Amino acid sequence: MQDQQPVAIVTGASRGIGAAIARRLADDGYAIVVNYAGRAADAEEIVSQIVAGGGSAIAVQADVADSAAVARLFDAVLERFGRVDVLVNNAGVMPAQLPRLADTDDAAFDWMVGVNLKGTFNTLRVAATRLAQGGRIVNLSTSLVGLAMPGYAVYAATKAAVETMTNILAKELRGREIRVNAVAPGPTATELFLNGKSDEQVQRLAQMAPLERLGQPDDIADAVAFLARPGGWVNGQTLRANGGVV
Repeated sequence: MQDQQPVAIVTGASRGIGAAIARRLADDGYAIVVNYAGRAADAEEIVSQIVAGGGSAIAVQADVADSAAVARLFDAVLERFGRVDVLVNNAGVMPAQLPRLADTDDAAFDWMVGVNLKGTFNTLRVAATRLAQGGRIVNLSTSLVGLAMPGYAVYAATKAAVETMTNILAKELRGREIRVNAVAPGPTATELFLNGKSDEQVQRLAQMAPLERLGQPDDIADAVAFLARPGGWVNGQTLRANGGVV
């Protein structure tokens, strides 16, 4: 019966929001592919947590910025499980120091574009031909696309491009019953978000939303799980999960 269990790939799932999404989808009955780039031990720990809870999971290394590695990722998953029903594009990077546009060097620009934009493109391109009929894709954007805060110009630009690809790919997959959506988190208490910020900065950002707190990884996982469920009528959209900050 293993080949009847729905399968979800979660990129960048070794920590933070990605790990929360992997655990949540496992609770929803998916076999989980915990993708990671370099944190093998962390990825295996997430697998162990899922298996200990009665779920099914494997860890597969692949740098999403590398198109050949992404193809190997899908090959490995299809060989193991025989299908892919859900792709969650969570892998992303952001500089800790948040340089303004004029201070962003080529290396930082290429890094963010390579992982956030090209990495998402790489997985979408493969998923467009290898996802099961009726599959679901959930991309991760950011509410900074709407907030437009200084220091996030390139990061937000890469995610705005992801939102555009989300909408267009949903239309291009007509006839496959595949829904393509995005979740755009607001300030969320993860290592990626907290790194490099003072306590005062964190507190100020936490107070921006009417709910007066930072989001938690499980808050974002809940939004992803909603869009990853079978069926549904939401398609080609970006859902802002940010407590009302924008």
